[in-house]
Amino acid sequence: MKLGRVRSVAITGVEGVIVEIEASIGQGLPGVHLVGLGDAALKEAKDRVRAAITNTAAARKGGSGEGESDPDKWPEGRITLALSPATLPKSGSTFDVGLALAVLSANSGFASGLLEKTVFVGELALDGRVRPVRGVLPAVVAARAAGFTHVVVPLANVAEATLVSGIEVGGASHLREVLEWLRGVGVLDTVGPVVSSPPVVAGPDLCDVVGQDEARYAMEIAAAGAHHLLLTGPPGIGKTMLARRLPGILPPLSESEALEVTAIHSIAGGLPADHPLIVEAPFIAPHHSTTVTAMIGGGTGMAKPGAVSRAHRGVLFLDECAELGVKVLETLRTPLEDGEVRVARRDGMALFPARFQLILAANPCPCAPANDVNCVCSPSARRRYLGKLSGPLMDRVDIRVRMDPPGNAALSGGAAESSAQVRERVVAARARARERWTAHGWQTNSEVPGSALRRGEFRLPPAVTRPIELFLRDGRVTARGADRALRLAWTLCDLAGTDQPTEDHVAQALMFRDRGYS
Repeated sequence: MKLGRVRSVAITGVEGVIVEIEASIGQGLPGVHLVGLGDAALKEAKDRVRAAITNTAAARKGGSGEGESDPDKWPEGRITLALSPATLPKSGSTFDVGLALAVLSANSGFASGLLEKTVFVGELALDGRVRPVRGVLPAVVAARAAGFTHVVVPLANVAEATLVSGIEVGGASHLREVLEWLRGVGVLDTVGPVVSSPPVVAGPDLCDVVGQDEARYAMEIAAAGAHHLLLTGPPGIGKTMLARRLPGILPPLSESEALEVTAIHSIAGGLPADHPLIVEAPFIAPHHSTTVTAMIGGGTGMAKPGAVSRAHRGVLFLDECAELGVKVLETLRTPLEDGEVRVARRDGMALFPARFQLILAANPCPCAPANDVNCVCSPSARRRYLGKLSGPLMDRVDIRVRMDPPGNAALSGGAAESSAQVRERVVAARARARERWTAHGWQTNSEVPGSALRRGEFRLPPAVTRPIELFLRDGRVTARGADRALRLAWTLCDLAGTDQPTEDHVAQALMFRDRGYS
């Protein structure tokens, strides 16, 4: 009995797991049996792999590829392909190259030192071409963490794979190139296509927004502390216009954040080929008809990341949020609190990061006239419309702003501040927060647990927190709301450049939570 062994990677959630692929060629009726909890795409791999091996050999020999002396021909006999760990669900076409090499290794018995220290990732076409796959970045990270020195990926994925340092990356466009490299008679592309910098595109600027000084200030506060924001007002007043300008005032992602975000988008299949590294905060705006699965992730088999995970370290904008289904809105509560989402599916539990900044925009009622005096909705209809935004969900929203039509003076006034000017203040405020919290493992004020703000060195004097005590006594804020008001007060303090929040900062934070949505 002949045996071949190769390694590949399976993706579970946003993590990669090393998979050992074994091929056994024994006596019996010719056939291929694949075991190891594979999905439909993986079970079809045996047909792709056989055609790729046969056509690769035929192209090299100029014949049928079935000669007896050809070490790379498809073997006769009973072939068993096993993927371990056997209890780990596996999906997709990522294992094609590994399966082909395992079969050829078992058939020809070639011993290459590279085979034992290399992880192989890629899909095979019927003619042997290696096609790109999703999730290459987390796969390379997993290979490096497991101690492998080389990884072979599709040539189209080399730019993404080379984002990971500390491991040799080889790009292949055909199965023949991989075989030649393993036998020492060929060289894989270790550089790949030139990765260009992301094109500099002038995005929407805050100077386009006329009037709405309070809403602009609320956006700046939200950006400085990564706080959640609700904008309400009649249609056409600028809610969406403001929200789409939020990424322009957010600081760029750090190196670790960029790799984390890029890995999620790699699994979701949304990376551009020419500049795969995401360095700016993502902006995700699903339609109000989106489903629960599209929002938090899911799908058949192993779950895939949803909108909340694709917005990780960025902005999730829900326009016309009162039109979304109640179940969709309520699924946001756990990610908003924990910064991650757990999705249970048939093949197991997937854990995705979801540390996003939520921006909600809503009209005050279903008819949504330009002027409230023209509203034809009954009081019960107005309450029912925004009633979809439940108390527990709104308790997690730090800032609420009611936008009113600007006056004639605002429309005819001079240009407002640009996004670049506001971004300078936001970056400075985030730097102060990072310096304060990094030793404790937090990056922004919104990540700090309330217990850390109520005890120890960050506890504020009773004279400063007096407004919160009054609000708690009157039932105008919950215990969670009080903690979030403290976080907001620290952000106001960072924007003001002071060392500690004052009573005015706390009172202002409470005012931002106490209006704008009912």
